[in-house]
Amino acid sequence: MGFLRNRTVLGIICIMVSLLICFAVTPFFNANISRKTSIVHVAKDIKAGEQITGEMIKTVEVGSYNLPQDVVKSPDIAVGRYAVADLLAGDYILAAKLADAPPAENAALLSLNGEKQAFSLTIKSFAAGLSGKLISGDIVSVIAPDYKKRGTTVIPAELQYVEVIAVTAGSGYDTDTAGQRKDDDKELPSTVTLLVSPEQSKILAELDAEGKPHLSLVYRGSEENKAKFIEAQDAALKKLYPEAANHD
Repeated sequence: MGFLRNRTVLGIICIMVSLLICFAVTPFFNANISRKTSIVHVAKDIKAGEQITGEMIKTVEVGSYNLPQDVVKSPDIAVGRYAVADLLAGDYILAAKLADAPPAENAALLSLNGEKQAFSLTIKSFAAGLSGKLISGDIVSVIAPDYKKRGTTVIPAELQYVEVIAVTAGSGYDTDTAGQRKDDDKELPSTVTLLVSPEQSKILAELDAEGKPHLSLVYRGSEENKAKFIEAQDAALKKLYPEAANHD
């Protein structure tokens, strides 16, 4: 009798639990799944560093269940800001993928006014590019082995202190910023883009075509101290090319 009584009690408990699940838990779960919310989707591909406009995004209604906490729900949060990684059409936008200012390399390119130029130098060996350790904002010296076929290795006076504005892999992704793809192993740099004067770019073009230039890191740090190296290089260029300085 006691055994039958225990089975009856257990059966009643199971029935009550089933009823609780059917009439309380399941409706609550279904309500959460079916709840809708508006989020911002990418309407067309956006490149890393590109400023987002209203035409690039759209607002869509989706189920709110299991959405990331930082998903952007208002176009006002995205428009006018900059993508820190490539965004593909159909992606939703996370707040972490937006920045108030363009990446350093984009800022440098946007600030070009004719006085200086952006020049990409081929990294011809792993060691020549500082073993993949260079980042935008670094100050480097360009070392020229067998400079002008004279059998000597020198740092040309024009290339003592040069600013790096981007380090880029063969895929076109920058290796030192958020543009680096997260689903792959870190790519090795193929080129380094430098901020230079027209005179410097001519020397770099010769080195890139005929030599095997190496880069050595001179300084990495505050903007204030970095400016001192740039000023010293600009002063040297004015002495070397007074006609260009007078023309400016």
